[in-house]
Amino acid sequence: MRAWTLADFDIGRRLGEGKFGRVYLAREKRTKYIVAIKVLQKKQLLKSSVEHQLRREIEIQSHLRHRNILRMYGFFYDHKRIYLILEFATGGELYKQLQEKRCFSERRTANYVRDVADALAYCHSKHVIHRDIKPENLLIGHTGEIKIADFGWSVHAPSNRRTTFCGTMDYLPPEMVDGRDHDEKVDTWSLGVLCYELLAGSPPFEAEGHTATYRRIREVDLRFPPHIRDDARDLIGALLRKNPDERLPLELVAHHPFIVRATGQKPPAVAAGC
Repeated sequence: MRAWTLADFDIGRRLGEGKFGRVYLAREKRTKYIVAIKVLQKKQLLKSSVEHQLRREIEIQSHLRHRNILRMYGFFYDHKRIYLILEFATGGELYKQLQEKRCFSERRTANYVRDVADALAYCHSKHVIHRDIKPENLLIGHTGEIKIADFGWSVHAPSNRRTTFCGTMDYLPPEMVDGRDHDEKVDTWSLGVLCYELLAGSPPFEAEGHTATYRRIREVDLRFPPHIRDDARDLIGALLRKNPDERLPLELVAHHPFIVRATGQKPPAVAAGC
């Protein structure tokens, strides 16, 4: 891998800001290739004791190759900062677009859910669990395609059993709320929450305060606004099962009647099994 330095790039406008640093538009001087550069402050990483998390994020994301996963091309550092070289998603953050629109059409939601399911199935085939799927961690590419970004909470877990409490409150599955072991099916639950939020404009278990939210999650207290149709409710319900083993396999999401109807596309062929 090439040893990059800041001198290799022309730095442009700021694209966003996070807890540990900022993201800038940049152009690699030699090739004129446009990228995004995430600039992280070492001092802040050490203060929050997340340097191990960053190492894991770099290790995982730099090895993933999927149309719906944001590419990480490389990284470099100096005495104060760490720089991540990332694919530039021209459409920006899904979260901002959702805020502007309040909710999305069935077609747009179905396309996003199908593609995120495919990307997550790919991650799981590599023994990678994302653990923090939510609109803030999804970007839009130049052809309108969805991109999973921010693998800060992700983990490479060949054993597939984890106990770490992580992720975002509204998206936590019952097993995490209860502090039980969890596996890759936490991502399936998050996909169900995402589908609901894109259609309804708010997460399904939103309530006043942590305690009330956690109670609704534990009870899978699922209530739908009237405009959400039956086949969409069926898909969300199939993903949001309390028992992780009962959740709809990600490979079957593209075949669900809601996805087929709303996208207007035939589902991909299923490989013949034994």
